[in-house]
Amino acid sequence: MMENQNSDTLRPDEIERYRRHILLPEIGGQGQQKLKSARVLVIGAGGLGAPILEYLAAAGVGTIGIVDDDRVSLSNLQRQVIHDTGTIGEMKTRSAREAIARLNPNTRVMDFEERFSADWAQMHLSRFRLLIDGSDNFDTRYAAADAAEAARIPLVTGAVGRFDGSVTVLKPYEAGEDGELNPTYRDLFPEQPPEGLIPACAETGVVGALTGVIGTLMAMEAIKLVTGIGEPLVRRLLLYDALATRFDVIKYKRRATRTATE
Repeated sequence: MMENQNSDTLRPDEIERYRRHILLPEIGGQGQQKLKSARVLVIGAGGLGAPILEYLAAAGVGTIGIVDDDRVSLSNLQRQVIHDTGTIGEMKTRSAREAIARLNPNTRVMDFEERFSADWAQMHLSRFRLLIDGSDNFDTRYAAADAAEAARIPLVTGAVGRFDGSVTVLKPYEAGEDGELNPTYRDLFPEQPPEGLIPACAETGVVGALTGVIGTLMAMEAIKLVTGIGEPLVRRLLLYDALATRFDVIKYKRRATRTATE
């Protein structure tokens, strides 16, 4: 694990680096300071994690945690653009940390060469204020959703298939304008699909640029959450069909609470 020290005040070189953000009235200097003081944990430094990490670091997020227990392989490089040929065999967390340091040395990186789990979250998640799930399996997605809900922090979660992807934002500990609690991950996906029903990309393939589209959308949602601008994808699932070049949005809500006799 590695940390670089910085303060929340923007230095002259940072004002120049983030000038295009600061020019935006919706973000401005105050929003950029929020980004600098943000503490964001990203699960996975793979296909989705790569663009998420790069754009959050470039945007000036002050502290980024990376949790991943995998190593870089040659087959990763078709889509995991934060890594390169020279990092094959390295832990993905280390490769990503070094890439972030080259991109923006102002970003503090905390890397964990471990698999995200409920036990891991109990030990470490309290150090972060936003969770982004770029994992590729349902066990981790459910664990991330449960952990974020228990910690009362927002979760940005996304997934990709062969030529399609999805993104949503979860804040089930808060109520919406209608006074109803926001939905949980299980309101969207009540049960995990049977093992083997949804094959991994190693079996079916995935177009590399697709992970860039979905990962970048996830980074944008994170920036909105940190700075407080726009309308995050709470209660909405954004679907992307790459072959048809079509975006669709599905609204969903919290399911009625079941009684013990049901």
